[in-house]
Amino acid sequence: MSREFYDRDPRRVSRDLLGKVLVRRAGSNLLAARIVEVEAYLGENDPAAHSFAGRTPRNAVLFGPPGHAYVYFIYGNHYCLNVSCLPDGVAGGILFRAAEPLAGVDEMTRSRGLCVNSAHDPRKLTSGPGRLAEAFGITRERDNGKDLTSARSGLFIADDGFRVRRIVTTPRIGITKAAQLLLRYMIAENDFVSGPKKPGVVK
Repeated sequence: MSREFYDRDPRRVSRDLLGKVLVRRAGSNLLAARIVEVEAYLGENDPAAHSFAGRTPRNAVLFGPPGHAYVYFIYGNHYCLNVSCLPDGVAGGILFRAAEPLAGVDEMTRSRGLCVNSAHDPRKLTSGPGRLAEAFGITRERDNGKDLTSARSGLFIADDGFRVRRIVTTPRIGITKAAQLLLRYMIAENDFVSGPKKPGVVK
């Protein structure tokens, strides 16, 4: 995916990210999962965004350039993966909420601290931002600032030609500010979507 792809309004990028593939490549190991749910954050005009209060060393990635990983730690327990959007100097980002595993399921299972040979619900492997980050071994120290437009970074987003038929939008999850905005985007009727699956606006 080119840098120009991310150099747009996060709402547009969010829709176009659905169906794309998140890839982790480390040596001979390959992890891949189809992106099925994201949330858009609109920068300094969005009270729920990390960039709302302005640029800091912690959130600097969100201010560009576009197409880079912004990783933060939440609840003292989980990492969350985002990608920066909009032109360099303008804050905007998208949170990856859920994905459908395609390759490297055993490795993801081990990263989640689960037994490979035991029966697990595959929907829970990468369903939710914390689970997704854990399955891909994503941490702030390892991945914050990585270029998601380049396969050489080891963590990137690819297009395998998959096309999404229907997208559902709902309010974002787990926030109290600007909670009414329809900025959560997901592939309609996908089993790997996280959180509440109440009907939203289908487009």
